Amino acid sequence: MLTDFFDTVVLGAGAAGLFCGARAGARGRRILVIDHAKRPAEKVRISGGGRCNFTNIDTAASNFLSANPHFAKSALARYTPWDFCGLVASHGLTWTEKTLGQLFCDQKSGAIIQMLLDELAAVGGELRLETEISGIRHADSQFHVTTSGGEVSAKNLVVATGGLSIPKMGASGLAYEIARQFGHEVIAPRPALVPFTFSGALKETFSSLSGVSAPVDAQARQGPAFHEAMLFTHRGLSGPAMLQVSSYWRESEPVSIDLAPGQPLAETLRAAKEASPRTSLKSWLTGWLPARFADYIVTWPDIPGDKQLANLSNREIEAISLALTKWQIVPTGTEGWRTAEITAGGIDTDGLSSRSMESKLVPGLYFIGECVDVTGWLGGYNFQWAWASAAAAAEALGGTPADS
Repeated sequence: MLTDFFDTVVLGAGAAGLFCGARAGARGRRILVIDHAKRPAEKVRISGGGRCNFTNIDTAASNFLSANPHFAKSALARYTPWDFCGLVASHGLTWTEKTLGQLFCDQKSGAIIQMLLDELAAVGGELRLETEISGIRHADSQFHVTTSGGEVSAKNLVVATGGLSIPKMGASGLAYEIARQFGHEVIAPRPALVPFTFSGALKETFSSLSGVSAPVDAQARQGPAFHEAMLFTHRGLSGPAMLQVSSYWRESEPVSIDLAPGQPLAETLRAAKEASPRTSLKSWLTGWLPARFADYIVTWPDIPGDKQLANLSNREIEAISLALTKWQIVPTGTEGWRTAEITAGGIDTDGLSSRSMESKLVPGLYFIGECVDVTGWLGGYNFQWAWASAAAAAEALGGTPADS
């Protein structure tokens, strides 16, 4: 069987893999990108509701989870959101900034995918789709990859096959298998940016509220508070706030929810008592919460919904404020890999160079993108990690950029 030789073989034709292939090819390297899927970059295609939230202008290492919170700093500092925006603009594409620094492609996700493919083609990079990988070995300073289309060999191997999220799109644990094969540790992967599920009475109640949303501050025990929308679903809780919290949540732990974010609620309620003493507490609640949600809240023990504000004691006002700003619920679980937008955990960064993403154990072996233990918040951060980690690896692969 004939063997094809390349300078670098990239496994995975997602955001990180395609971008790394193009950047490495621009440095004069012969590049091959392999993927088992029929179409490239399927996660890019569905992102942002088909609009592709391709980066976030507020990107910083503090927007990422990792066992080593400093690991992402180097790559993120050397390839910024504005660097990627420059590339997008050079292809005649435009974008719109939405909330919280999120940038969306005006020409939709397909345009970003085509840009990545055009960049790879422009430097002579080869893309092989519907190509299965059955084995990898390292011998004579070369990586030998056995595929359904024959064996390919290269001095460098870049693993960009992603994590376990959304298996119906072809997600697999291949990156973790390769990492372990070459002696790397893997921090247990878990679903992240994923809706919460509940059981029993809470599930029934939340299902009856399906479609209702409200702005909240939400927080897991180990993470920061997120000020975004919460959405009730037939299975539990979703919306940006809950998705963000899910990345930090651990099984059996509570989620703390403030239903009056940014408000000194006790003071606000006392002021309402003076201004509208005959208003019932329930009516007051429906002034700033959806009516169906308020109907549920007045069933809580510390919420005397039928009482007029004038009849509320200071002790009751404090209890109401505490109940609404420190609401704690314990999810049964999450919807899991089926709907998780990203994978938390992954290849332990202790075994990788933060500057180049190269293995400290095997020269020429690189891991980039979602498979690494670097997980971004919702809102374009994970794409920026894909671009930045890919750029870091491509720079380390050597050669001289074509435009230098």
